[in-house]
Amino acid sequence: MPKDRSRRASQVEGHRPSIRLVLVVLLGLTLLASPAARSETRVVDATGATVTVPAGGPVVSIGGAVTEIAYALGAAARIVAVDATSVYPPEVRGKANVGYMRRLAAEPILALEPALILAVADAGPLSVLEQLRASGVAVVLVPDEPSIEGVIRKVEIVSTALGAEREGKVLAARILSEFETLIAAVGTAAPRPRVLFLLSIGQGGAPLAGGRKTSADGIIRLAGGANAVDAFEGYKPLSPEAAVAARPEIILVTERSLDLLGGADGLLALPEVAVTPAGQARRILSLDGLLLLGFGPRTGQAVSWLARELHPGLRLQPSPSD
Repeated sequence: MPKDRSRRASQVEGHRPSIRLVLVVLLGLTLLASPAARSETRVVDATGATVTVPAGGPVVSIGGAVTEIAYALGAAARIVAVDATSVYPPEVRGKANVGYMRRLAAEPILALEPALILAVADAGPLSVLEQLRASGVAVVLVPDEPSIEGVIRKVEIVSTALGAEREGKVLAARILSEFETLIAAVGTAAPRPRVLFLLSIGQGGAPLAGGRKTSADGIIRLAGGANAVDAFEGYKPLSPEAAVAARPEIILVTERSLDLLGGADGLLALPEVAVTPAGQARRILSLDGLLLLGFGPRTGQAVSWLARELHPGLRLQPSPSD
């Protein structure tokens, strides 16, 4: 063998151990980066806290939209319990129930031995959440902003906490695509009817009107309506005087509220409703509360439905969720 060829062969042989080492290191890094090999992940939740979440393990899901997202990501088998607001998809009703999301108790939740508690940001009480954290369970609070961006943020946090980032990106892309189509169509709609959202929280007492920075306000605006009450934030009792000043053309309620108020006739019998243009014209719209106000994976469906009701002549393509 010529000397130069022998020298080159010797150089290659000398580099082989180094090449093999690089391949081993790269393979190791790939395995460490893959979700299957990851032992834990870190999530920045609604409070700004960084929560370390173990991979896999049982999950308690609190908040209807949070549970919907977890199911949409394919994590149903990991969920061992939900709260009373988690009613969709229908199969969720077979899970253990830990009660209403704002009246939680630590003991029944801890008895389930969850590795992760996913909870909407206003779940509580705070003392119970602190007790759950002190027990060593990862508690991730999910933000609840009533906007398109808010829905995407929910998906990002839930998917990261569940180690389902890939599925989360697919779901977020689908939701954004739906919204882009809807917003383009609704943006041309005019005029924008004045909509009054009323919420009944039980038998007796005046219903609450949805003001600014509420889920009701968000869904009305996305669907091309104008919130008839924008003088305050949150939900407040509606007086007959305030109802007259609001001049709503349409009354929007959840199906549960309509039932609690005695149906359409019961709602229209309320003095604060009877005096309005909407009451006199009997223009009442109702929809499932979680679908209408949840701001989860089906919000595009809710916006599409409400936009058609507010703008009968508006041409909208059917949503994949319809």
